[in-house]
Amino acid sequence: MSLNRNEKQTVVTDVAAQAARSQTLALAEYRGMTVEHLNALRKTARDKGVYLHVLKNTLARRAVAGTGFEVASPAMVGPLIYGFSEDAVAAAKVIADFAKGNDKLIVKAGAYAGRALDAEGVKSLASIPSKEVLLSQLLGLMQSPVARIARVLAAIAEKRGGPSPEAAPAAADAAPAAA
Repeated sequence: MSLNRNEKQTVVTDVAAQAARSQTLALAEYRGMTVEHLNALRKTARDKGVYLHVLKNTLARRAVAGTGFEVASPAMVGPLIYGFSEDAVAAAKVIADFAKGNDKLIVKAGAYAGRALDAEGVKSLASIPSKEVLLSQLLGLMQSPVARIARVLAAIAEKRGGPSPEAAPAAADAAPAAA
């Protein structure tokens, strides 16, 4: 189906707006995929907050012109599906994970932070844990030393037969007030 000039301009504007909000672009060749598989990929992308669209390569090049994704323009050849995401790893993760289970979807290229990525770069970007997982790991690392110190202080207080660590700060606060 051919688009008229106004429809093409609308597509370019929509994709350019999405590119302006996004951190990552992932490109994959979908040749030979069934409609059911494409619909499943689209549903997964929607659930993860990834803008996934099949575009004419010329329109995609126009849409990303002047953005950090322009570096991926040379890879925009053949039947491609474009994935944009505001999350740094979501688009790469959706496409790479789906490609693992479907040999017809081939990861081609991508772009992140103004740098072009080859297929291996997109796959390695996809292997990075999500922001939420990284934050929880960081929080766990930050809590670990504090928890260890609290356990050691509790063990020392118990060994001496003194007040528990919770009572010790209250007693210390009360002592200067009495003086």
